[in-house]
Amino acid sequence: MIYLDNSATTPLSPAVREAMIAAMDRFGNPSSLHELGGDAALLLKESRAAVGETLGERFLRDGQLIFTSCGTEATALALLGTARAKTRRTAGVILTTDSEHPSVEENLRLLEAEGFTVVRISTKGGALDVDSALSYCNDKLFMVTMMLVNNETGARYPVEQIFAAAKAANPACVCHTDAVQGFLKLPIRVKTLGADLVTLSAHKIHGPKGVGALYIAERMLKERRIVPFLAGGGQEFGLRSGTENMIGIAGFAAAARVGAESLRGDFFRMTALSDLLIKGLAGSEIRVNRPPVTAPHIVSLTLPHIKSETMLHFLAGRGISVSSGSACSSHAKHPSRTLLAFGLTPEEADSTIRVSFSAANTPADVEALLAALTEGLATLVRMKK
Repeated sequence: MIYLDNSATTPLSPAVREAMIAAMDRFGNPSSLHELGGDAALLLKESRAAVGETLGERFLRDGQLIFTSCGTEATALALLGTARAKTRRTAGVILTTDSEHPSVEENLRLLEAEGFTVVRISTKGGALDVDSALSYCNDKLFMVTMMLVNNETGARYPVEQIFAAAKAANPACVCHTDAVQGFLKLPIRVKTLGADLVTLSAHKIHGPKGVGALYIAERMLKERRIVPFLAGGGQEFGLRSGTENMIGIAGFAAAARVGAESLRGDFFRMTALSDLLIKGLAGSEIRVNRPPVTAPHIVSLTLPHIKSETMLHFLAGRGISVSSGSACSSHAKHPSRTLLAFGLTPEEADSTIRVSFSAANTPADVEALLAALTEGLATLVRMKK
């Protein structure tokens, strides 16, 4: 099988598997005071430090990295926890893009219902409308939430520029980025980004499903700018109650260590694979939806009047796995909001597939995909124009 859907999830790396098996024997509850509990607490502390270090944070203070059940929960804590910590709404505008992951967009709709004004900036062609975004940077701006890398097109948005402008206009503005698709695909330093809150997920970096994390800037904690939305035993420094998933957290830490060590080489390998695919499609009927600035691992392709689902089944029959877009929204009955924002028509969006690489993929995988796509174009029934 050729797996080219690494933006949906990734296979466990051997080091992660070993770390998780080892953690099974360290089964104590980190909150317990006996020896087994202390050992689990030590593993939790070491794991937190390992993930934090990949963000350029070698000395995390208590509460700066919160483990959650997934990236979606981490984002919900970031957005809802910050909004609900706000008692006086002199600034009530939230700035975002029109192509965010559903975990951001759906929570923003909740906040709109609570009285916040949400402004969605255009990302047509995979390029953020920077001038438009900057025009909203004023003292009415409460929060900016913009993804680092788009999960369907691979577009890399200039969050640093927008965060800096937002804080210059209103130092109290909170800046959040969903970095799930950029984490350990691109170098990330939270201080360089200017982010107060950063969402991460383990299963996108060859770690396990069921564990995510939220980085929280020290100023957010000092000023009590974020509150929990899960009540309970007060684990994770009171910000995320519930006994920690130590097996998953140990796997997350192992994935972070391995990913950080191989980041530079992985970047160039995945860039080469993407370039090989794009070069191989030159002159074909397939259109590459290429943003001006992109991550190395995601390539969006629009087929000529062939439904993406039809091509997916065709490729699967030849042992090749790709996707029709975000796995989180693959069962949706409507065209991808992200692809429509990119500028595609509903028909084009319904004919678009996503190829996403990992460093484990090879040029032979790309050649096999190109051959299968060529065969599919020649044999599949096309929609009427």
